[in-house]
Amino acid sequence: MTERQASPGLTEAGAWILPERLNMSAQVLDHPRHDLAVIDLTGSVRRDVSFGELSDMVDGLARMLQTKVLPGDRVGVLLSQSPWCAAAHLAIWKIGAVSVPLFKLFKHDALASRIGDAGAEYVLTDREGAVQLGDLARPLLAAEVGIAGEAAPFAQTGPDDPAVLIYTSGTTGTPKGALHGHRVLTGHLPGVSMSHDHLGQPGDCLWTPADWAWIGGLFDVAMPGLALGVPVVAARLDKFTADTCADVIAAAGVRNVFFPPTALRMLKAAGQGLHGLRSVASGGEPLGAEMLAWGRQALGVTINEFYGQTECNMTVSSCAAAFPVRPGCIGQPVPGHVVEVIDDAGHPTRAEGDVAVLRGSAAMMLAYWNRPEATAEKFRGDWMVTGDRGIWEDGYLRFVGREDDVITSAGYRIGPSEIEDCLMTHPAVATVGVVGKPDPLRTEIVKAYVVLKPGAEASSQALQDYVKTRLATYSYPREIAFLDALPMTVTGKVIRRELKLRATAEVPT
Repeated sequence: MTERQASPGLTEAGAWILPERLNMSAQVLDHPRHDLAVIDLTGSVRRDVSFGELSDMVDGLARMLQTKVLPGDRVGVLLSQSPWCAAAHLAIWKIGAVSVPLFKLFKHDALASRIGDAGAEYVLTDREGAVQLGDLARPLLAAEVGIAGEAAPFAQTGPDDPAVLIYTSGTTGTPKGALHGHRVLTGHLPGVSMSHDHLGQPGDCLWTPADWAWIGGLFDVAMPGLALGVPVVAARLDKFTADTCADVIAAAGVRNVFFPPTALRMLKAAGQGLHGLRSVASGGEPLGAEMLAWGRQALGVTINEFYGQTECNMTVSSCAAAFPVRPGCIGQPVPGHVVEVIDDAGHPTRAEGDVAVLRGSAAMMLAYWNRPEATAEKFRGDWMVTGDRGIWEDGYLRFVGREDDVITSAGYRIGPSEIEDCLMTHPAVATVGVVGKPDPLRTEIVKAYVVLKPGAEASSQALQDYVKTRLATYSYPREIAFLDALPMTVTGKVIRRELKLRATAEVPT
């Protein structure tokens, strides 16, 4: 049994109860040692990992880390879904350091920008990840750490002490690090429970195909499931297909799934029904009435949509077990989060406006890492502005659109600036503009409009490969068009809005 701490949560009135001392690692591991924690499907056979074994893994890593880093230091985690990925984050939090999730599909430039900005000297990873890192940071091979030895003590952290630094997708410039405190897990629990029709029922077992390097995998599934005592499934899918999805669900007895909308559309296109599920949650892009109807028929459940972002997640959700799901709407505010649609003056409005969350949400970031001006710009008075537009319909929030230029593709939120910056380093490229082009399967695809330097040559394939090897394999431009000039403002900024209209007009009606 782990060191006991006062249990955080909500009052009946929806106010947060946050004890003076709170450490997420203790919060997650506070279960009987024999209870099942992780169902590991990453190997050739299923392996069940108990909370006792997970705690021993955490202690082994914590003892090693204490010889290398100090409380508050940032430590990267470059691991795919696995018990060791969970143990890595928990060990970092246990000693009072700050974990930095890193995606295995990131290439050199994407890793370099995040590791460099975070100032992470060490990265917990595996042998494959050590090769990826090169000289960017010192790799520590997680699975090769001995687990025998005394338990490491929990750091005396509080709710607002930094715990995890999660980078955004870089929608306006380079990716920003959203710094969260030890209260962030507590802030997620009501919404996670709500989106799974009160998660924690007997026999519940939770899985997502989303990688744990993202807030949607780490704090919508992995850590909340463990904290609630719900077994969490770790499975690496080289490629998501209807068959591999069905295999995971059958092998682990999954009853609760978080599916990005693209995964749902792929299942629908394959005619794949799934059996034995009690709840399905989805977030990242709105679902329509047709998809909800398909979910009831093919999955046997009403899909619950939820809403949030890296800076403040799980703030709005549907819950079919508590109230009717309304097609076209995300849901209702989650207890503990005051969500409003506000006007330009920062006042709540019943008209269309900016979706915003009131300060005080336990899931809200402490700040952007080392970016006080960007942090200030994120707020309008006491309201954290999400950058999305919405409108209320009888207490339900309807998503209208994005105020920024983020591209939502296959469940990933992709910032155009990072792709533009990458392409601009190619010797043949003079200037470039990147937008999302509507796509029936992926919601959007990344499209780049490129102007080449005089006399220079470069094929679409060459530029695609250039991005693939430097950023993430999912964020390369699937289409590239070559233009003589881009629409520009008088100050020399690309007018993405005009490129977006052009890309949309290219889609057959």
